[in-house]
Amino acid sequence: MLWSPCQLTGRYSHGMASMRSADEPLTPAGRLLLEVASNLFYRRGIHAVGVDMLASAAGVTKKTLYACFGSKDALVARYLRERDRRWREFLTARVAEHADSPKEALLASFDALQEWMDRADPRGCAFVNALAELPSADHPGHLAVLEHKRWLLDFLTDLAVAADLAEPEDLAGLILLLHEGALVSHATGSVPDAPRRARSVAASLVASATRRG
Repeated sequence: MLWSPCQLTGRYSHGMASMRSADEPLTPAGRLLLEVASNLFYRRGIHAVGVDMLASAAGVTKKTLYACFGSKDALVARYLRERDRRWREFLTARVAEHADSPKEALLASFDALQEWMDRADPRGCAFVNALAELPSADHPGHLAVLEHKRWLLDFLTDLAVAADLAEPEDLAGLILLLHEGALVSHATGSVPDAPRRARSVAASLVASATRRG
């Protein structure tokens, strides 16, 4: 039987439970607004998109937008949490499909990253982009970005622990650095085939961290 991320019981599992209960269900108008906002925020930038543009693009009134989300800031946070949820589900599904052990899953995470970027990231990492626009720690979207990055670090750490690798937290931190570097390099075009090259470096790190019995 293939290994599954569902076997993890550490910080990663807690993060998934928190994400499932993070948001209230949306009305049809709210779902439409979120879909429209997600596309506009990502492609144009958060500050470039105002509530007038959002309401017009969704075919609703500003009153409906405020009734559904309360504020633009709350809508921004909901957009980021929804994207985070989709990334978590995508990543865990892909590594489960292509890896039969936690050690292989660490490396398969780079394959998932490449596929995600090819499909959903023409403008780079939505969370890095958002953080540049939301420097205030008080903004709910800022917190959503930090939770997204923390979840990935916890996921990688739990994989390293499950694989019985030496110094799993340090190793996970290095692998996260490789993920982040691949994201930025892919967006800028500065390093060709960035995820594959990052995967190769990660493979060397994993091999070095393999415990000798």
